[in-house]
This record gives sequence, C-alpha cells and structure tokens, in this order.
Amino acid sequence: MRIKAALLSLLLLMVFATSSFALEGQQPEAIAEKMAFKLVRGVTNTVTSVVEVPKQSYLMVRDRGGIGYVVGPLKGMGMAFYRLLTGLTETVFFAVPQPGYYDPMITPEYVWQGWEEKRVEPRGQSEAQPVPVKGE
Repeated sequence: MRIKAALLSLLLLMVFATSSFALEGQQPEAIAEKMAFKLVRGVTNTVTSVVEVPKQSYLMVRDRGGIGYVVGPLKGMGMAFYRLLTGLTETVFFAVPQPGYYDPMITPEYVWQGWEEKRVEPRGQSEAQPVPVKGE
C-alpha cells in the first residue's frame, strides 16, 4: 500500500511540476511573420533560380580563369536546379518550421547574395612575407 501511495504521489508531482516548468512559446505574430518570410523566400528563389547560370559563370571565370567559361555554366545549371527545388519546397511547406525554425534551406539565402570577392592566398605564400622598409 505504501508503494502505491508513493508512486501515486510521485506521479502527481511529475504531472503538476512539468506544467510549471513549461516555457512560454513565441507569440503568434512572430510565428506568422517567420512563415511569411519563408513563403516569400521560397517564391523568390523559385522565380530567380535562372539567375544562377550567369552568376556562377561570372564567379567561376573570376576565381578560376579560362576554365570557368566551361565549368561556370554547368555549375550554374546545377545551382539553378537546386535553388528551384529548394524554392518550391519552401513555398509548399512554408507553414512547417523546418529546417531549424523557419531557417533558409540554401546558402546564400537569395541569388543576389554571395557575389563578393573570395579571399584566397596566392599559391606558395602560406606565410605573409614582411616587406622591407627603407632606412631599416
């Protein structure tokens, strides 16, 4: 009888204690805003996915030189297809808080981001060589 009473009191304690530790969820306005951003991001990525072809062509020629004229359009077509699929997925499933909490599924978030220069060291210069200053 004692074991049953102890188990019952422990069960009641667990039931009532869990509700006191519950955190207040986000406001419905914040959730609706994140859902709207996900929907707009999905539609935008679906519509602008074709811009990946010239973007990747430009970036490959800039970073790799002459071989970029061949590899760039191929990479651009692949990235355009990938951006189209992720855009469609975000558009269809805009109400689902995945991945993360309405986070973007692709990086960069939009096609017009990511055009900045790469910071790559020239080959053979792993350590910075100090420049001699006159008079020293």
